[in-house]
Amino acid sequence: MRKLLLAVVALGIIGFIIYKGNTTVGTTNYTLTSKRLPANFDGYTIIQLSDLHDAMFGENHADIVDEVVKIAPDAIYITGDFIDRNRYDLEQSLLLVEAIKDVAPIYYVTGNHEISINDVDRIKGSLQELGVQVLSDDRKIISSAEGEVMAIGGIEDPLSSASDEQVTVERAVEKAFDEVPKETFTILLSHRPEYFDVYVKNEVDVTFSGHAHGGQIRIPGIGGVISPGQGIFPKLTSGIHEKEGSQLVVSRGIGNSLFPVRVFNKPEIVVVTLKKDY
Repeated sequence: MRKLLLAVVALGIIGFIIYKGNTTVGTTNYTLTSKRLPANFDGYTIIQLSDLHDAMFGENHADIVDEVVKIAPDAIYITGDFIDRNRYDLEQSLLLVEAIKDVAPIYYVTGNHEISINDVDRIKGSLQELGVQVLSDDRKIISSAEGEVMAIGGIEDPLSSASDEQVTVERAVEKAFDEVPKETFTILLSHRPEYFDVYVKNEVDVTFSGHAHGGQIRIPGIGGVISPGQGIFPKLTSGIHEKEGSQLVVSRGIGNSLFPVRVFNKPEIVVVTLKKDY
């Protein structure tokens, strides 16, 4: 009887953890350092929102909105799968952008779900009407008050092309930063982390990605179990990764798609503070 009671209690605790891990959003803070970062962007704070998938946390996204307003970042990056092709509700997702559009400039790139729903022009147009900078294999140059600059590039999800995905990503990244001087600090928004080697090859300083949903189920000490594009026990599902001077920020995302439950993998708002490495 005692063993049964302990088992019931253990299952109850695990069930509660899983429930909270699917109905609340956490905030993950990172400090990212680089010698190449212009001094006047030291302390520049970015919020990354990825893979919303038409989810809503709180009335009219209040749980996310309140956190964004409290942090008051310098920029907000939306890195794809803003909507979900299986329960498409653009208006619901746009409520989030309407609520945070005056907090900071917002930059957006498509994910595979925007492309597959075959309504991408309306999605982009609706976001642009709200003042969002939609990046489609191009970039924006932002300047500090003192005249130092960074380039923020963004690429379309490769599902938008009938060509080989890696080739599509390679061409898109090259196009996004075409004619940007080599000395310019570059930030790339790209939905897919599995093409990290492409971003490294193009000497991108920092890339923001999502898509992997944290591996959906996370095993403590091991990491994610499965993700699209990377398969079983993927390597790029969360956190900051570095290779040859290029850094990759991978968000676990906010919503879910085909698999509706996360395990030990709480939805997250990612906050990155850029620091100059002297």
